[in-house]
Amino acid sequence: MKALLSAIAAVILAAGAADAYAEDRLVVLHTKSGDIAIEFFADDAPGHVENYISLVESGFYDRTVFHRVIEGFMIQGGDPKTKPDGYDSVGEWGTGDPGYMIDAEFNTIKHNRGILSMARSQNPDSAGSQFFIVHRASNFLDGQYTAFGRVVTQEGLDTLDVIATLETPPGETIPLRWGEGEITSAEVVDRSSVDNLLDLGEPERMNLPPEMSDPPLEIVSGTYTNDDLGIEFDAPDGWSVQSPAKTTASAPDMIFVGPQVEGFNPAIAITIDPRGSMSLDDKVAQNQRLLDEQDGPVGFEVLSENTTDINEFEAFAKDARGTFPLSGENVTITFREVVLATPDLFYTLTYSSRDSAFNDYLGEFNSLLYSFTVLPGARAQTPLQLGGQEAPLDAAEGGMSDDATSEGGGCLIATAAYGTELAPQVQQLREVRDGTLMSTASGSAFMSAFNSAYYAFSPAVADLERESPAVREAVRLLITPMLATLSLMSLAEEGSEQQVLGLGIAVISLNLGMYVAAPALAVSGLATIRRRPRLGRAAPQQSSS
Repeated sequence: MKALLSAIAAVILAAGAADAYAEDRLVVLHTKSGDIAIEFFADDAPGHVENYISLVESGFYDRTVFHRVIEGFMIQGGDPKTKPDGYDSVGEWGTGDPGYMIDAEFNTIKHNRGILSMARSQNPDSAGSQFFIVHRASNFLDGQYTAFGRVVTQEGLDTLDVIATLETPPGETIPLRWGEGEITSAEVVDRSSVDNLLDLGEPERMNLPPEMSDPPLEIVSGTYTNDDLGIEFDAPDGWSVQSPAKTTASAPDMIFVGPQVEGFNPAIAITIDPRGSMSLDDKVAQNQRLLDEQDGPVGFEVLSENTTDINEFEAFAKDARGTFPLSGENVTITFREVVLATPDLFYTLTYSSRDSAFNDYLGEFNSLLYSFTVLPGARAQTPLQLGGQEAPLDAAEGGMSDDATSEGGGCLIATAAYGTELAPQVQQLREVRDGTLMSTASGSAFMSAFNSAYYAFSPAVADLERESPAVREAVRLLITPMLATLSLMSLAEEGSEQQVLGLGIAVISLNLGMYVAAPALAVSGLATIRRRPRLGRAAPQQSSS
């Protein structure tokens, strides 16, 4: 039924838009790099069309500049602050408006090359005068921005190419020779007065109406902060970000999508996983298993891999290339995966692109990676819902259930040991756990029971450790003897049920002695001393007379 309703809605919208092609009014933007003739989709976005034509007729766009230029994405103009009297305030370009806002008219027109669409802020109903023309297909914008026209001559497309490829300073979007992107004048003309109109037919449309698009996309630039996930970094300028609902443990928490290149959109995915007692090597191996279990690729090769440090995080980086079946053809995709390890969480950042364009946006990924910051209280999304049931991570892989992090904490031992002399010892114990305990049935059963009990209180303590250095130091001192006793497990041979069970009982007994029996005896001894008669020298007495 949903598919049927979607198809009907698409047909109705497409039929209604057909009358737009009979529209007699066109707008011609005369720029210093050539003319751009535009036709409108009045039935799809009547308010935007009337607003734009009214601004043109008033001379609003005359002497404005295409102030935001991103090759392969779009050119943006329409800011009154870019007129000659604003040449001394270039830093304010992109902030101007006509003094009012108009409501969004999202529709099913796809943001392909030459489409005219309206710029806006995060508020959907915030369009005014600023508009953009799509340079290369950017369909991640579909349904999120109001498309209301398109370029209708080859001269206009050629002019679009000239302006879109104007040189900009590194990391900037205002052209160095921005004068070449100036709109000297704009006018409304009759269609019959424009020569060499392209036979474009109806615009390509989305399969689903925009109200069925979930979740919404957001166009980002500059410093991006996600308070829910507790991360901050420099986002790729002009890319969209989407935070899909997690349906599996390996699903990304957010995805950044860039402009289409050769039929494929480069993307950066960020996946956050609770660390539990996993080592970085454990996580890398887990990621590889997940990749191996997926359908495809047809061919796959690892180009490089190494362990390193990034922003004081322990990290693992891997470049790989695979050939995947996409839309009826085999496409070679190159990706770079970087796993960052914190005391409580793993962050997997993956950049993927068509192989031939991999280096085109590698700088954007590196900028995001090397500015990546974890904010206080960062945690993984919780919990996963699969068929109405919570889906915990596999305890046998050293993980913990997602609901264990629902209050934000994590592993109190890893948090206390991180960056101290205990860190190598904790890492060694992880290896003992994976290589010795988990190789036996008794060890696996113990770890499963231990995780269930341990993570009932560990996240809350880990939160306190992050908030208070004094608490973290107290916990570190408290766990030091326990870590020493746990090292006895390294004496067990891998796969030996008897040795694992015997040494395990010894370790538990030692810890019961240190943390239960000894304190109890001390308390009992103090009580005994308090009840015993005091023995000391007799007080001097005065002799009777």
